[in-house]
Amino acid sequence: MVQERARRSAAKGTIPPAAAFVGSEACRDCHQSEYDKWKGSHHQLAMAVASDETVLGDFADAEFRHFGVTTRFYKKDGRFMVATQGPRGEMGEFEITHTFGWFPLQQYLIPFPGGRLQCLPIAWDSREKRWYHLYPNRSLAADDWLYWTNNAQNWNAMCAECHSTDLRKNYNPDTDTYRTAWSEISVGCEACHGPGSEHVAWAQLPEMGRPDTVNTALTVKTSELTSARQIQLCAPCHARRMSLDDNIHAHADFLDYGIPQLLSEGMYFPDGQVLDEVYVYGSFMQSKMHARDVRCSDCHDVHSIRRIKDGNDLCLQCHRAAIYDTRDHHFHKKAGEPGDPIRSNTGEVLFDVGSGALCEQCHMPGRKYMGVDYRPDHSFRIPRPDLSLSLDTPNACNRCHVNKTVRWSVDAMAKWYGEKKRPHYGTILTAGRQQDPDALAALVPLAGDRLYPAIVRATALSLASSYPDEAAVSALERALSDESAILRHTAVNRLVIPDPQQRIALVGPLLYDPVRAVRIEAARSLVTAAQSGLGAPLRKPYEKALAEYVKAMERSSDFAASRHNLGNLYADLGQTDRAISHYRKAIDIDRLFYPAKVNLAMLYNTQGQRDLAEALLRDVVDEHPNLYEIKYSLGLLLAEKKAFDAAVIYLGDAAAGLPQRTRIQYNLALLLKRLNRKVEAETALNRALTVDPSNPDYLYALAVLYMEWNRLDDALKVAVRLRENHPNLALGHDLVNYIKSSIAIKK
Repeated sequence: MVQERARRSAAKGTIPPAAAFVGSEACRDCHQSEYDKWKGSHHQLAMAVASDETVLGDFADAEFRHFGVTTRFYKKDGRFMVATQGPRGEMGEFEITHTFGWFPLQQYLIPFPGGRLQCLPIAWDSREKRWYHLYPNRSLAADDWLYWTNNAQNWNAMCAECHSTDLRKNYNPDTDTYRTAWSEISVGCEACHGPGSEHVAWAQLPEMGRPDTVNTALTVKTSELTSARQIQLCAPCHARRMSLDDNIHAHADFLDYGIPQLLSEGMYFPDGQVLDEVYVYGSFMQSKMHARDVRCSDCHDVHSIRRIKDGNDLCLQCHRAAIYDTRDHHFHKKAGEPGDPIRSNTGEVLFDVGSGALCEQCHMPGRKYMGVDYRPDHSFRIPRPDLSLSLDTPNACNRCHVNKTVRWSVDAMAKWYGEKKRPHYGTILTAGRQQDPDALAALVPLAGDRLYPAIVRATALSLASSYPDEAAVSALERALSDESAILRHTAVNRLVIPDPQQRIALVGPLLYDPVRAVRIEAARSLVTAAQSGLGAPLRKPYEKALAEYVKAMERSSDFAASRHNLGNLYADLGQTDRAISHYRKAIDIDRLFYPAKVNLAMLYNTQGQRDLAEALLRDVVDEHPNLYEIKYSLGLLLAEKKAFDAAVIYLGDAAAGLPQRTRIQYNLALLLKRLNRKVEAETALNRALTVDPSNPDYLYALAVLYMEWNRLDDALKVAVRLRENHPNLALGHDLVNYIKSSIAIKK
């Protein structure tokens, strides 16, 4: 039938536009070499129906013990079975229906009601031929988000779209069920080339009868690509991101499909090295390789995914061996030269002789994820043990030389290469993470400097946005028109402009942005402003983009973050009941997802339900004692409830944890004064004035405190400061006159 459609189309000189997925076997006859490389690759083995051919683990009544729980793997009537803890922590018997992955580990999927497939937390180590637990040092409670029958280990949401082709998630937020489907169970040809029915139909025509068509009727162009375009092709599955859509394998821009993770705390080390499981996109985007238009296929065969050369030969394609593959460059013994291996404190061999002479060991130090899966960092950075001293980051030297100090590594690098080190953006990002008041002066130029990677600039912009300063606002406004979509998205997401018309003027044009992530974020940011009136040219694109936003959030509303986003949206729209419903669902999904608790508490507070609000905020600060911003909110709420003694405790903790937030000191001082704890109130106000010495509110409050304390001379000094710093403020002049008259009367 496909061939007949192509014949009819050939007569018209066109190819039908509606291509469908046909599977990798349809490519085999014409592309045998490529097919053979793909067969047996990590892509082809990404997922499979459980069978004797695909299951690697030991199911011969093998047992595995973890925190007192014995799990047994066995076969029953030809089916692969596991007896282990299941929902609510109760022991049960479960059938494994699918394998997931191949090497260096293989996981197993178990079906549950509602169309769910759940990932068993005990995996098979394909290298060592053993069972092991993905969380070896933790015993997870059955209500923990990470517990294997809960959402964190749900295949439909967490894993499926990168392990299958044409994956349609089909999540129904109303029924909390899935109808997940795919065209090919693993990562096939069409995952990169797009749906291939029209190409197959074109290829099946006699050569002389094939019509002229773009890209031989393939949906996605994969040859003669720019470096940037090829990386965009790989990014959806090789980046930590928030998905906005099913992976249709034909998005024009990565941010049409998903929003990549910035170099955020907890995900990346301060200097941009990988920390959490963020895959390789974010690190590669920081690299000089990316800046020089190196692409994935320069190192990896695109069909087998294997490296195209072994060892240093891979790097020596571009880097001259006479310079870089020498002892004068790496200062390490090569394989075959005499020497002792690197050992741990217990005598275990960590690295053999010769590993230090491998480019990868110094420039791509990796980490193990999922217990046994070693993944090299793709930022290709120069080892910087000096940054380890200042930023507490890892370095390639001490990764091998575990018995040596960081200082030893710094001295060795200085001896070999000299003392001078280039400035690194990691120092700026670290200062921004720590909310250093001086960091903004460096964050703003970094965000605007196009010589730096876009992901670094966007991270700097995000950090700068937390500073209540005009320079940060200006940087965000400039980034709205940046050529990089990730900068535009970050700017829209972080820009706070209370004036509705000013916000519409700045953000409104981005409703026409060609990139989905930017467009829908613009619509979301205009929700409150739109209620005061949008002009006719913006109304339709706003409504269309907002509908796209809602669709994207509903698609992923099996995640707490998306439910939280929907709660925020409906709260802004004044649809309180819907907002509360989504906040509550977010908490049900992940009881440790505190933003939903905080925003629900704020909503309850506006409704006068202060007891419910207090319970939620107390829950958050009990679970996260270092969230001083939430302690501040709880302190203010308790003060509103006239629970002053408790309020002082939380405001005091918040003031100590956020010493640069002078308003907290001010609120604390007012409360302490109310409780007649004048000495402590004076201390709090002086702390605030140390950071913000001319603030009129703080000066006035301190002067009034001294007046009530009958310390009129001290009050007069502060009032004079207020008058001198703010000569146009009548309050200062009136206060000075009043205190002088009070002193005169007293005399």
